[in-house]
Amino acid sequence: MTRKRHRLRCTFAATVAAAAAFAGMAAGASGAHAASAPSVRSTPLPPELEKIRAAEATRLYGDPAERAMADRRTGLISLGDSEISGEGVGSYEAGTNGPDNWCHRSPDSAIHRTGIPADETYNVACSGAYTGNIRIGGSKQYADELVQSDSLAIKARNTRIKMVLLVAGANDDLQFGPVMTDCVERYLLLQGACQSKYEPGWQGRVDALVPKVEGTVNDLKTVMRDAGYADGSYKLVVMGYPSPIGPDFHDDPNFPGKLVCGGLGYDSDTVWGRNTAVPAFEVGMRKVAKDTGVTYLDNSRLFNGHEVCMEDAWARGLYIDLSKPGLPDENSVRQSFHPNYRGHGAFASCLTQLYDSGATEGSCADPASTGTPTLQTLAWDDAYRPLKNEATGSCLDVTASTSANGTAVIGWDCHGGRNQGWWYDADRKSVHTQLTQDRCLDVPGANYTAGAKLIIWNCSGAANQEWVRQSGGLRPAAATGLCATLGAAKDPLTLRPCDGTASQRFA
Repeated sequence: MTRKRHRLRCTFAATVAAAAAFAGMAAGASGAHAASAPSVRSTPLPPELEKIRAAEATRLYGDPAERAMADRRTGLISLGDSEISGEGVGSYEAGTNGPDNWCHRSPDSAIHRTGIPADETYNVACSGAYTGNIRIGGSKQYADELVQSDSLAIKARNTRIKMVLLVAGANDDLQFGPVMTDCVERYLLLQGACQSKYEPGWQGRVDALVPKVEGTVNDLKTVMRDAGYADGSYKLVVMGYPSPIGPDFHDDPNFPGKLVCGGLGYDSDTVWGRNTAVPAFEVGMRKVAKDTGVTYLDNSRLFNGHEVCMEDAWARGLYIDLSKPGLPDENSVRQSFHPNYRGHGAFASCLTQLYDSGATEGSCADPASTGTPTLQTLAWDDAYRPLKNEATGSCLDVTASTSANGTAVIGWDCHGGRNQGWWYDADRKSVHTQLTQDRCLDVPGANYTAGAKLIIWNCSGAANQEWVRQSGGLRPAAATGLCATLGAAKDPLTLRPCDGTASQRFA
């Protein structure tokens, strides 16, 4: 998501090169939402765009005419920045891998891999794009690129667009790429964590970018209306960003070290990124979708359990493309901390499920570490709630907000923090901590005995992570005569024989 104008300092480039050397470089169609054929005719394009449209129509159909909606091929299109262009996948379309164009569009990006039936799939997103490269009347990112809304205008007249996907905002006020670069640089140069540098102004950055993304969505709706589409004849999806990093890689027994897997950064910064920075961004993107009346896909938890340096990572860590000449610079490291091939496969699965569901809002995650994402037709913001003990008035709390395997669950004064938020997945009977979708309430060692202390552990779908909710209580599905019990306000959560008392009820 790095902006084209951003440049790394020489000290960083040299340090990255040294780190790399030390590490040995180891490491056509119908569907539930198929657009109906609007009767409104499209407005004429400017001559230069009409020329491009006519040439494209000739390639598609054999002549330049703009066809009636019902006679067109169907299409899907993605617009936005590096998160959806394919940056990080490693395979890129000709002409987008430098030296004069770094859009890094991949034929393996999500829009080309959904299960949504369509004759044509278009990826016009570009690494480094900000909203000014997408909006009506915006600026070209490179000389051989169109403003992305102009590309949409052309595709919408030559095909019957069923879904428009927008992923944007990270390169506006948030400046997510330069922030990530700075955090890595500070780690390599032993300058201290970056959290204290960025956290005070982070919410202000999110607040500033929201109206820009809202304006972009409204511009895309205008483009589609001008192309003859009614608002309800296609699906416009704003997709949020997943957190590429997290602190739980230490639980991997085969963790190779940060230099090898590319997880270069302070652990405290990975906690801040996952627990604060990305969630604030997600809330902003959800507001965009609500304010503009479009569909929202919350992917903020999608990579939980699949972050950089985890066993099945869906994002790249620090990556240096040594095929680029000279010392590492912006363009040789730009693929770092972006979704990889598996990450785009996860995006594609979530988009397909959302499209097929007909929902206007959905959240996607891998709830049992199966490697298969699952859509929930709800918002994570609304799903997680505190569990307040009726007897003590205290809340179930993940000790010290630490999501490592084996962390104790205790009672604590209610404060509304993420370590006191819980979600019960009724389909899998699992209880997830709000810290990460990848940690569940667990009976350690399946020890179903009175006094057993409960913990969080990597969500696996195992029987010792299945719970039955009954009369305000939580019972292990494999031992329903026992109940999760909070004996005193700040006691560990333990199993006790069910007795119906308030210490076993959580509101």
